[in-house]
Amino acid sequence: MAALMSSRSSVAAQLGARRQSLVAARPVARAVSRRSAVVQAHNKPLVGSVAPDFTAQAVFDQEFVEIKLSQYRGKYVILFFYPLDFTFVCPTEITAFSDRYAEFKEVNTEVLGVSVDSQFAHLAWIQTDRKEGGLGDLAYPLVADLKKEISDSYGVLSEDGIALRGLFIIDREGVVQHATINNLAFGRSVDETKRVLQALQYVQANPDEVCPAGWTPGAKTMKPDPKGSKEYFSAV
Repeated sequence: MAALMSSRSSVAAQLGARRQSLVAARPVARAVSRRSAVVQAHNKPLVGSVAPDFTAQAVFDQEFVEIKLSQYRGKYVILFFYPLDFTFVCPTEITAFSDRYAEFKEVNTEVLGVSVDSQFAHLAWIQTDRKEGGLGDLAYPLVADLKKEISDSYGVLSEDGIALRGLFIIDREGVVQHATINNLAFGRSVDETKRVLQALQYVQANPDEVCPAGWTPGAKTMKPDPKGSKEYFSAV
């Protein structure tokens, strides 16, 4: 009888240890599962898909505001990521988009900047004069992505935990139509961003036409079929 009781106690102890092991493993399993889902999502190009929505704190007009990407449905959105506040290339891009914000607004387009900094860091940078490496007042919001979830969902989060220079053009239906990602050391062109936006808006307004390389407003377009395309090629 003593042997039987000892055997039962041993089995119970083994089951208890196994149960504790499984319980401890659950958070890890969930984390791995979530990470696998993110990796799988990143394997699918964002272009042509609905832009990942997000709600986050932002700084606009030196005030803290809550931004939800889907609130901009009905407008085009230039969504760009940059590495960190109080760095060097970043303010040249951020202020360049702000200085030309009116040109985007004229064509029904909003601009949003995002980094993994907090809204407090954003505010401090905005309140720093441009001559001191700051931003000064901006014409559009800077979004805080302190948890790095937005950067991760757009596939721009580097192994160092900061965002690469990703830029996405999202149409009025919330679909990503254009994406570029630069590495950290070189900035992007406002002129090229605007040109791509104009091409996108043109083809959406004229679905029976496509824009060839380097197209700008007023230049020749192309019919997307063998016969129609010859009209373009014969004229250039």
